[in-house]
Amino acid sequence: MSIFTPSFHKHWLKLLLKENFIDYGNSRLHYAKAGSGAYPLLLFHGFGQNHKVFEQWVQALGNKYSLFAFDLFFHGQSTWADRHALEKNHWKEIIQLFLSKEKLDRFSVLGFSLGGKFALSTVEAFPEKITTLYLLAPDGVKTSPWYNLATYPLVGRYFFKSMILKPGRLHAIVKLLRYLHLVDKGVLRFAESQMNTEEKRRRVYYSWVYFRHLKFSLPMIADLLNRHRITLVMAVGNYDRIIEAKNMSRLLRLVTNHRFEIVEAGHNDLLEKVPLLGLIKN
Repeated sequence: MSIFTPSFHKHWLKLLLKENFIDYGNSRLHYAKAGSGAYPLLLFHGFGQNHKVFEQWVQALGNKYSLFAFDLFFHGQSTWADRHALEKNHWKEIIQLFLSKEKLDRFSVLGFSLGGKFALSTVEAFPEKITTLYLLAPDGVKTSPWYNLATYPLVGRYFFKSMILKPGRLHAIVKLLRYLHLVDKGVLRFAESQMNTEEKRRRVYYSWVYFRHLKFSLPMIADLLNRHRITLVMAVGNYDRIIEAKNMSRLLRLVTNHRFEIVEAGHNDLLEKVPLLGLIKN
């Protein structure tokens, strides 16, 4: 079932109140505000997407929520110009600028896939201001050993960067992993689709390397959620091989007030189905 209609894009443009930027040094964070509801909801998309992936949410939620959809750095119109990796204190300062600009005090946060790291970083920075945390197939709850290998040893980063201009190295690794059955075939297909052009490979490299310090202690996150009475709502697709439901249990069992749903979806179509399920509630 889809919530798209023939007049969908016209509807989105009508409800789009404004697009704006938060300037931070030489970097810029772009976001769009849509909807007319009383409850603010910050939205962070997944890898390879931009704020427009949430256009479909306006019809379902725009009367109840004011939706703030961001472009993550290296995506859409957002730029990270610093030579160093993004740190959590940078993110806190950026979001504080945003909250002051929009005059927000209490709000909810949603992160899909890669956006999960930014949702969790926002919780760490402003737990006293958050009502509900929505995590949809979130990155940041369980870190892949392949991610650690590619981003933390300096030699790993050099080799990872070399794949941008020498994709043959990537194809050789994928071929070896497929032959040895070390990684699920669906995951390998997803990886190939996300790195089949130089532009995509650059985005993967920058996103992995520059966001590598956005790591989290799950007990600490759970403690913040429990102490500040933040509701956790989490959803994962039952066909998702990128972010699997079994890897969410370590956080869920630590959080007192949570709801967990396994949705009839894969990784990429989860966002389309969530607004229809009544999971987004204030």
